[in-house]
Amino acid sequence: MLDIKWIRENEGALDAALKKRGAEPMAASLIALDDTRRAVIQKLQDMQSRRNAASKEIGIALSQRNSELAEKLKAEVATIKETMPAAEQEERDAVAALEDALSRIPNIPFDDVPVGKDEHDNVVTRVVGEKPTWTHAAKEHYEIGEALGYMDFERATKLSGSRFTVLTGQLARLERALGQFMIDMHTTEHGYTEVSSPLMVKGTAMFGTGQLPKFEEDLFKTTDGRYLIPTAEVTLTNLVAEDVLEQEKLPLRFTALTPSFRSEAGSAGRDTRGMLRQHQFWKCELVSITDAESSVAEHERMTECAENVLKRLGLHFRTMTLCTGDMGFGARKTYDIEVWLPGQDTYREISSCSVCGDFQGRRMNARYRVKDDKNLKFVHTLNGSGLAVGRCLIAVMENYLNEDGSITVPDALLPYMGGLTKIERAA
Repeated sequence: MLDIKWIRENEGALDAALKKRGAEPMAASLIALDDTRRAVIQKLQDMQSRRNAASKEIGIALSQRNSELAEKLKAEVATIKETMPAAEQEERDAVAALEDALSRIPNIPFDDVPVGKDEHDNVVTRVVGEKPTWTHAAKEHYEIGEALGYMDFERATKLSGSRFTVLTGQLARLERALGQFMIDMHTTEHGYTEVSSPLMVKGTAMFGTGQLPKFEEDLFKTTDGRYLIPTAEVTLTNLVAEDVLEQEKLPLRFTALTPSFRSEAGSAGRDTRGMLRQHQFWKCELVSITDAESSVAEHERMTECAENVLKRLGLHFRTMTLCTGDMGFGARKTYDIEVWLPGQDTYREISSCSVCGDFQGRRMNARYRVKDDKNLKFVHTLNGSGLAVGRCLIAVMENYLNEDGSITVPDALLPYMGGLTKIERAA
C-alpha cells in the first residue's frame, strides 16, 4: 500500500507511474478522499473540544448561580452528544473509503523497469545453457507421462474436475524428489530457514501481501471465511506482520515447500492440456524481509538462488526483466525465470522473483528499528519461487526424454530416487 502523505507530495509522480502500468491517473481522487477524511476528523475534533469546553463552562455557571446559562450549556452538550455518533461513523466511513482506494493501487515501478504493455515488452536479462539437440522428436509432458503410465488426467477429472493431475509410481517419486531437492538446497546452501506453515489463512494475511481485496476471485475460500493460500508467500511474509524488528537481525530469509491453490479465474481456455496451469500444485517459495538499504541487492541474490536450482538440474533457461505492464500488483521490479520446454518449443515461466519495497510492510504494519533512531521504518519484502515443482517436473520430463520414451533422472536428483536412474514405462 502506498502512503497518502507521499501521494500528496508526489501527485505527478504517482500518475506517471500508473500510466507506465497502463492504469488511469488516481492522485486527484485519492487526495480528494483524504481531504474529506481530514475535514471529517477536524469536524469531530471541534465537536469534542466544544463539548469539553461547554462542560467546564457549566461548572463555572453553576458556581456563579447562573442557572439559565447552565441549562443552556447543558442543552448544547446534550445536542453534541446526540450528533457525535453520526460524526464518528462519518469518520469511520471516510477512513475506510480512503484505505479501500489505497489498497487497490499497484506499487510504483523502479526507474530501471522497462516500460511496456504486456509480456511482449519484457526484456531478456541473461540466457543460461543451451537447448538440447536430439535425433529423436520432442514430446509434450502429458504425452510422455501418459505413455509411461504414471500421469492420469481422466481420473483426476473424475475426482476433482479440470485442472488437476494424478501422478503415480515413479513420476510421483520424481515430483517429490524435486521438492525435497529444492528445499534442501535453499536451506543448506542459500541460508533460508525452512518453515512449515498453515495452508489456510485469515483475510488479514491475504490483505497484507496484496491478494485482497483486488484479487479475491483468484482465491479459494473455505466455508468459515478462511482462504487457501495461492502461494506460501502469504504465510512466510506475514510471519512478521505487526512486528517491530531490530535492523541488525535483518535480513530474515524463509522458505517453505507447500501446495498452492489458485482458481485460475482469468485463464479460461489457456493451458488446458496437461499440468502447466493447475488449481493445486507444489511450490518451493522464497521470502526475504530486509531493511530499505538492502532490498535491491537481496533481489539479485534471491533470483540467483532460484536460478541455481535450474543450473544444478542442467536445464536451459533465460531470465527476463518484466515490463511495467506485466509486473504483479505489489512488485517494484520482477525477474521471471523461464525454462526451455522442448515439447512446446518455447520458454515457460518457472519462477517469478519480485522486490516489493515497503508496499507489503505498510499493509502488514511490519516495521524495524534503526539503532539510535527513535523513528520506526516499514520493512521491505521480497518473494520468489524457488521453484514451481510441477513446472520443473515438466521441464525435466521434456528435456531428459530418451528415444525409447524413458526419462533419465538428472544427477542432482539421484540421492532422492532410491537408486532409480531412469523413469521407465510401468509394467
